[in-house]
Amino acid sequence: MSLIPWPDVISQAREIVAGYDTSVTLRQLFYRLVSAQMIPNTQQTYKGLSRYTAEARRNGTFPALIDRGRVIHQAPSWADPVNAMRVLVSQYRVDRTAGQSYSLYLAVEKAGLVVQLESWFGELGIPILALGGYSSQTYADDVTRHAVTQERPAVLLYAGDHDPSGEDIDRDFKARTDCWAEVRRVALTAGQVRAYDLPVNPGKSADSRAAGFTARHGELCQVEIDALDPPDLRSLFTEALDPWWDTSAHEAALSREDLGRADLVTAMRTLR
Repeated sequence: MSLIPWPDVISQAREIVAGYDTSVTLRQLFYRLVSAQMIPNTQQTYKGLSRYTAEARRNGTFPALIDRGRVIHQAPSWADPVNAMRVLVSQYRVDRTAGQSYSLYLAVEKAGLVVQLESWFGELGIPILALGGYSSQTYADDVTRHAVTQERPAVLLYAGDHDPSGEDIDRDFKARTDCWAEVRRVALTAGQVRAYDLPVNPGKSADSRAAGFTARHGELCQVEIDALDPPDLRSLFTEALDPWWDTSAHEAALSREDLGRADLVTAMRTLR
């Protein structure tokens, strides 16, 4: 780790974070740097990146990163009813997927990617799932109940790592939920790894799925979804969504939302 030019790495890391239109996790930043061949893909290097970026943040020379595991828990409060109504008006939304022929779900293996999907597709109102590896049965049951209540064919669009486990996670989730009319793997595929020239690392031979993966692809490897440039991931999801999404139904939902918001504004005026 002492041979790594950390000042140069941190300078490049700062540029990578600035290039995102959302916040970034340390893990995403790490694999972007690995992809740029700035640092090796080792646990020791990951810890070094964590230490040096934390030091730079304390010095005020590096932007904040996402820490999805730690939040401040406090119930919301408002100064008065008018302020509460203002918040309600700003947050008011109808079900923006109402009228769609399909119930769409966007899923990612890594929870850290959720903030990007929310930024790109949140205004559509499509549910976003973070499988976090192999999901618990509780989460699988929750998703199944949610999909069934939509009373329309459910479609799952998934992105995960290109490795034995990452390739198997969507299969496992599909089998344990069993509520999908269609499941599409948006990324990563072997072809995308080559097309985007992503860094390939050795796979884990101890993985019980390693033999099957090697038979399908001719090698045992591991490629992280975090290494893919955000604009490329966004384009892949946009292309995957297009055949299933009804723009006219979405516009009709937005019109209903505007009317409802106007009613809330009228109600708020009576509190003044």
